[in-house]
Amino acid sequence: MSFKTIVAIIIAVLLTVVIMQNRDEVPFTILFTSMYASKLVVMAGVAVFAFILGLIVGRPKKQKYDIEQYHDTMYNKNKPDTLSDEDRDYIS
Repeated sequence: MSFKTIVAIIIAVLLTVVIMQNRDEVPFTILFTSMYASKLVVMAGVAVFAFILGLIVGRPKKQKYDIEQYHDTMYNKNKPDTLSDEDRDYIS
């Protein structure tokens, strides 16, 4: 198992223990609304939301690389005369 997998398992176990210890019902105020909800439901909802947000933010960006354009700019492929003066003297 990799280090990342072990850390993920430990975090999941600790999160489960904390959520299960907080099962009592308490009042929550969200903006202007006050409601009674179980801490279990609220904490699980926040954990799921944070996980989804982490997946979205941590996703690698898709980048397109134009190798031909890079090669053309490096070696000036469109230039018809690529010989130096020394090369021309050697050939003739």
